[in-house]
Amino acid sequence: MPDESNTIIEAGQNLEIVEIITKGLAYAIIAAGLLSIIFVFVGGISFILSGGQEDKVKQAVSTIRYAIFGLIITVLAVVIVGAVGKILGIDLIRYINISDIFDTIRNIGGNGVSGGGSSLD
Repeated sequence: MPDESNTIIEAGQNLEIVEIITKGLAYAIIAAGLLSIIFVFVGGISFILSGGQEDKVKQAVSTIRYAIFGLIITVLAVVIVGAVGKILGIDLIRYINISDIFDTIRNIGGNGVSGGGSSLD
């Protein structure tokens, strides 16, 4: 276990601080967007299964409403962070590609496995 954490730390040290911050922001924005979409579906399913009970309908509508607000705030965050990033010269939008994020996660996982194995050899 310590070997894997050391390789993750080493991989993190190879990244510039600006890149770490921008990737962290990109991951947070994507997570917020995905959670908003999931909660819209959860609220919709709750609405369908409410059976006409007024309390359950109100709760489902409230869940959908807040999930949509969260999605709007997430989109606004992307726009605002993108604009601030352009002003500061940081290209955040290029990190919001979901396939690149999965590739990064695989690379970190791959480095942890191969790095841990090579340090034991």
